[in-house]
Amino acid sequence: MKTRSGRTLIVPSAEDAAINHGIDADPDTYEVSAEDIEAMTPLKNRGGRPKLANPKEPVTIRYDVEVLAAFRASGDGWQTRMNDALKNWLRTHRP
Repeated sequence: MKTRSGRTLIVPSAEDAAINHGIDADPDTYEVSAEDIEAMTPLKNRGGRPKLANPKEPVTIRYDVEVLAAFRASGDGWQTRMNDALKNWLRTHRP
């Protein structure tokens, strides 16, 4: 079975007695059947963060040192505040 990351999972077969015996002996676990694994596969499409209506795009850009220093000095969330400042500027200016 392939995972979303491309890894291949090998599900223990019925013939793999050593693994099955270890699972049976451990009171805190159980063997996941092939049916259970199949029932879980639809969940792989729902994992991770939900998609944003307006996703942000990563870019590489250069700013003056004093501009970055001022925003960074304002603490955590400085990149969001910088984005908000640029959006506010766009409301009154044309690039």
